[in-house]
Amino acid sequence: MSAEPTPAEGTLSWRALETRTGLDALPAFHRAFLTWRGVEDAAAMPLRRVSQRVEAELNRLVQAGQAQKQEDDWQIEPGVLDGFLETQRSGTTEI
Repeated sequence: MSAEPTPAEGTLSWRALETRTGLDALPAFHRAFLTWRGVEDAAAMPLRRVSQRVEAELNRLVQAGQAQKQEDDWQIEPGVLDGFLETQRSGTTEI
């Protein structure tokens, strides 16, 4: 059994980001993330599919070396989500 790597300093926890977003705003937050990642028709996707696609996109970040999977969380490297987070700050979804 191998130990999970420790998150690098300055990484951003995806689960912490979701927690700050709040349960009521989470579906819109996830759809905005998918749209930012270039997923077509994210606004029309059923909620279950949105959840699956968010996880797939986070795993793509892992494959690209931009994030690290740790149990049920993803540690995102500094700067990777800057554009997305900026759109969220200026939009309706608070983080």
